[in-house]
Amino acid sequence: MALALAGFGIGAGVQSVTASPLEALRQYNQRIEWEDRFDATMESLEAIKSSKPTLSPETADYLAAAINRYQFIVQQGGWGKVQSSRHGLRIGAQDASVVALRRRLIASGDLEQTAGLSDTFDSYVDAAVRRFQVRHGLIPDGVVGQTTVVALNVPAEVRLQQLETNLVRLRSMSGFLGDRYVMVNIPAAEIEAVENGRVRSRHTAVVGKIDRQTPILNSKIYELNFNPYWTVPVSIIRKDLIPKMKEDPEYLAKNKIRIFDWKNNELSWQQIDWNTDEATQYQFRQEPGDINSLGSVRINFHNQHQVYLHDTPSKSLFGSDYRFHSSGCVRVQNVRELVTWMLESTTPDWSRARVDETIRMGVREDVKLKTQVPLYMTYVTAWSTDEGIVHFRDDIYNRDGLYANEVADLLPAYR
Repeated sequence: MALALAGFGIGAGVQSVTASPLEALRQYNQRIEWEDRFDATMESLEAIKSSKPTLSPETADYLAAAINRYQFIVQQGGWGKVQSSRHGLRIGAQDASVVALRRRLIASGDLEQTAGLSDTFDSYVDAAVRRFQVRHGLIPDGVVGQTTVVALNVPAEVRLQQLETNLVRLRSMSGFLGDRYVMVNIPAAEIEAVENGRVRSRHTAVVGKIDRQTPILNSKIYELNFNPYWTVPVSIIRKDLIPKMKEDPEYLAKNKIRIFDWKNNELSWQQIDWNTDEATQYQFRQEPGDINSLGSVRINFHNQHQVYLHDTPSKSLFGSDYRFHSSGCVRVQNVRELVTWMLESTTPDWSRARVDETIRMGVREDVKLKTQVPLYMTYVTAWSTDEGIVHFRDDIYNRDGLYANEVADLLPAYR
């Protein structure tokens, strides 16, 4: 029987010739069960995403219900800690630490209690880990690596306080925000385009570093710049550009950045003393193109911080757990979908085809929106959906002030 089962593709890891028939059958059935569950797992992860906006009038009520659930979890003693593994636990592993992982996932409702407490990392644990990762803004790869372990080990008491802190924020933003608006949730590094109380599209974002924070504000989007120039802000000239020029005098040429005085006369890099702050007295302008730091589109809104939303040539950052890399501006994944949505109702002579063609041609074009779109740059680190799915994000700018020192120290360690 073991030889016959080998033909069903149990895999090289199963020694079907030496395994007992019963063991070979158990392993085969387990493998089939994993494969059968994979598509279902992906569907269930998609179901976690709600079409309700984060700032919907009902979100505060959903969060209040979540607070009641987490109060009960805390009253029951919270949850235990999960030990990290050198290479990360994943499906197929058999280890004593999986028992503690199961207990932790059951406590937060990510794993059904009927799944049991075996030491095998089966497809049910895999689905539960991925669900947990989605709820915490992590890449849902099903691997219990160090970043996931850190999130798992934040105490239930801290999560409860996080929910209570954000309830105040959400209640303050639960009024009428407009029929159409854009919301940037900074700690989630996510953007929502909202229309008539429903999320039309969500976009992964890259927001400000801890020392160059994206500001919290309410404003209105009034203009789009296609194939824009990028004028380097003084802060970036001082912190980034001057040090790079000291290392490589060809840096400006490689990045198609030109220097101008305030009368629009062009200078060469040799005319500037790079050992001082003299460079901050000039304009540094990057030409439109594939390497332009703003990518293909810049989205302007009224603010005093000189920040904006924009495309980026650095697309790989959108696939990271940690998306706090900018100097305060917000980079937008799939920016063409967002700008097409903004244009379709406010400036209807623009279509997706026209957006694509304008970008393809590489010609500078500025478009004033006939109707400005409200923009809310918010800071929400915990919320709940209409399905009772509770989401948490790292308090990256320490505005919650809730993490114990030992937890806060761990968070940047795995970035």
